[in-house]
Amino acid sequence: MTGSMEKSFRRIRRSYTLLSFISLIFFFLLTFILINGAFLFFILYSISSKIDNQYELIKHTSAFYDATFMEADSAILDELMLDYPDYFVLDKDGNVVTKHGEDTCSYRGGPLFTLFGNRDYLVYEDTEDKNLFYSGMGMFLPNLASIQHKAIRVLSGVEPDLVDVDSLEEDEDAKILDMPVWIEMRLSDGHRLLQKAYVQVHVTDLIVLVSIAGALNVLVVLLMLVRIVRVIRGFIMKKRLTELFLVDEVTRGNNWMAFLLKGNRLLKKRKSAGKRYAMVHFVIVKYRNYCMCHSLEEGQILLYRMAEQIRQNLSPRTELSAHVSSSSFALLLEAPNDEFAKGRIQNLLWKLKNVDISSGSAKLSEDTETSHTFNFQAGVQIIEPNIVDGKLKKRKDAEIEKYYNNAVTAKSTLEVTEDDGIAFFDKKLMEDEQWINTVEENQKKALDNEEFVVYYQPKYSPDKGELIGAEALIRWQSPEYGFIPPGRFIPVFEKNGFITNIDHYMLRHVAEDQKKWLDLGLKCVPVSVNVSRAHFAEDDLADQILNMVDAAGTPHDLIEIELTESAFFDDKNAIIETIDRLKAYGFSVSMDDFGSGYSSLNSLKDMNLDVLKLDADFFRGNADPERKEAVVSEAIRLAKRLKMRTVAEGVEDKDQVEFLKDQGCDMIQGYYFAKPMPKDEYVERMKEIYHMPGSEETKGETH
Repeated sequence: MTGSMEKSFRRIRRSYTLLSFISLIFFFLLTFILINGAFLFFILYSISSKIDNQYELIKHTSAFYDATFMEADSAILDELMLDYPDYFVLDKDGNVVTKHGEDTCSYRGGPLFTLFGNRDYLVYEDTEDKNLFYSGMGMFLPNLASIQHKAIRVLSGVEPDLVDVDSLEEDEDAKILDMPVWIEMRLSDGHRLLQKAYVQVHVTDLIVLVSIAGALNVLVVLLMLVRIVRVIRGFIMKKRLTELFLVDEVTRGNNWMAFLLKGNRLLKKRKSAGKRYAMVHFVIVKYRNYCMCHSLEEGQILLYRMAEQIRQNLSPRTELSAHVSSSSFALLLEAPNDEFAKGRIQNLLWKLKNVDISSGSAKLSEDTETSHTFNFQAGVQIIEPNIVDGKLKKRKDAEIEKYYNNAVTAKSTLEVTEDDGIAFFDKKLMEDEQWINTVEENQKKALDNEEFVVYYQPKYSPDKGELIGAEALIRWQSPEYGFIPPGRFIPVFEKNGFITNIDHYMLRHVAEDQKKWLDLGLKCVPVSVNVSRAHFAEDDLADQILNMVDAAGTPHDLIEIELTESAFFDDKNAIIETIDRLKAYGFSVSMDDFGSGYSSLNSLKDMNLDVLKLDADFFRGNADPERKEAVVSEAIRLAKRLKMRTVAEGVEDKDQVEFLKDQGCDMIQGYYFAKPMPKDEYVERMKEIYHMPGSEETKGETH
């Protein structure tokens, strides 16, 4: 379970991390660059092609000039350059040889090479229009801001385009933008011709391209914003999930799940392998009473302040704490030795005894008593370093839940008092826990293989010594562990719920035994079968019993249903209904162990029982004999007035038999007459002539 929780939590932690957010931003930036880069590439390629075209036109003129009119006057050159009136010629020293028109060339600032065109000429920026700018990599790029501004002016009519009328006549709808650039041609003897040319761009095409690029950019930005919003929502959801699963809503600290996850990670770290830890489970004694006397809200303030005090006394990197349930906390502390651990726990609990609840985050009522002394009980499990073959190893198989359960088990050994107490999980408790695990691992197999054996303890009449009844008791004959008395496994079954399976097992076997003995011609007597307290929570219990007994074919008056006194403290109405239905079906019902706990006489008034079994403790101990006899006498008298038969359990000597006989007790069950016995021996008892065995006492195991 813990492993699956860790995997789920890791998946939550991996989702919507900072790295994923950075990757998202990087992806959209890359997309943005690619879109605009493609747009610039197309513009640059188009302009470079147009510059190449201008170069080819000027190339022929410059070649003709270079070959024929090198020494001619400028008038001839002017005539050749009618289409390109702005030019000048430089000699090899950079001096102007001839010039025509306005010199707006930026050649003194450095050349701009074409990206896709010829490499045997240079392109310079026009200093007035600034349609190009130097990229620093031997290439030019268009000044888009300038081009866009000029295109808008042309489209709006503010600035007429520079195309001749003939061009407009061919396409009246065309709006053309002229981009001036200077092209340098190499001449003979180191001379250079710099000619101003015009790169013509259709404004409509440019606007369409800009619009497409703009739309794509807007789309990318919108998608990025949507995705960023989703990531931010994911971060918020992750934080909320973390709080939901890992933060205790009362103390705002770790909850049980956080303690499991963080505790396992801490113990499995390499640097923690050599450390000795103490797992602590402690509870606030009478916490419910405090809440009843004050309020639930003030009880939560108390828990908050205690959790705050605990966190202040722990090392945040190497120790943990958590609020586990209403009044219990879990701690994982460094503990070099047992004495250090005990001293530290005592010191912490001492600080919690007088915690100032008036400084909590919530406001207390005016009449709240802020000075209150609390008591605590704690269980401790020491976690030793993991040493294998003399070498220190990581705790790869650390189970924080197992250690905590051991601490809970240690705490359960403390007496139920209001006093402080600390108990350590020792070797005996370890053995007990191992035995519980052994029982639980083998319980189903034992049931399927019928390793459970039914023993019978006879009940005799005190006056005639006749066998008039019996109680069915269970034993476990394990092929692996030998004979196991009920005290070793029944409490385990009662705790884990397997006891209901045992109830069915016993009822079925007793009913089948009674039927078999009847068929053999034996005079059978009623046999009582214990039904667990847990079973009475089932609405159809009476019908379950009826069906099992009828399946065996046993008369109902030969089966008596026993329930313990403690069962009467559960749902009384449900128990009364079940008892009434059992009696309606012809079964007798008895209360077992009457007097073993805090009996309620009201229960005897409300419940129509047939038999009252007096607990064996009535006949043991060093109490005043007269007082003891007075209590037993009154219990028998009360039962008679309620038309109930009585059974005295645990009777071991003749004086007790005589006393019970004088008081009118109906049946005696105890070692004086017989101990619990296997069914074969019980059958022999049924075959004997009923007689009083005298003062002979059989000794054996208690039942």
